Amino acid sequence: MSLSLFAQSYQMAVLKYNGGGDYYANPTALPNLIKFCNSELGMNISKEVPYVEVGSTDLFQYPLIHMTGHGNVVFSKSEAQNLRNYLLSGGFLHIDDNYGMDGFVRAELKKVFPEATLTELPSDHPIFSQRFKFPNGLPKIHEHDGKRPQAFGIVIDGRLVCIYTYETDLSDGWEDPQVHNDPPEKRRQALQMGANIISYAFSNWMQR
Repeated sequence: MSLSLFAQSYQMAVLKYNGGGDYYANPTALPNLIKFCNSELGMNISKEVPYVEVGSTDLFQYPLIHMTGHGNVVFSKSEAQNLRNYLLSGGFLHIDDNYGMDGFVRAELKKVFPEATLTELPSDHPIFSQRFKFPNGLPKIHEHDGKRPQAFGIVIDGRLVCIYTYETDLSDGWEDPQVHNDPPEKRRQALQMGANIISYAFSNWMQR
């Protein structure tokens, strides 16, 4: 990984969307992930994590936007276009299904990229080996429906612009230990995979 990646100062944001879903879920997740990346990888990521509306031009200030929740998601036509422009300009979106988002996320992403399909990422995709190695792909952090964890992506012109992590609850694993009482090894797996996503997104941001 390029040393210049660590010299840069970055900031991330959480996507604020309409529809009634709890976009604000897991409030300690990103601060803990940022702390992990700064201490374990020597990165320089701001501890401030603002909420940014889908339709705001503020999106373009951030190399990575995180999205999570448990329920409904609705993008207006102009919001979908704004998110599309952001992703095409070099931005990156990580969606983590906290449980209950799947059908809504898939429908709304079709508004953003009607020409593209969410496709499962193979276990040898570079995002699984940025800094920490996950030879079997996405780790399983929380159990819900007995399904295997899956990472889906949207690739535009050869570049992964969005990763959707499903049936894993990565961001639950990033939260304060007392919130979910996950075993330390599961929390570390979640943080390591999150660090890989951040490293991948920031590297692509630099190559714009």
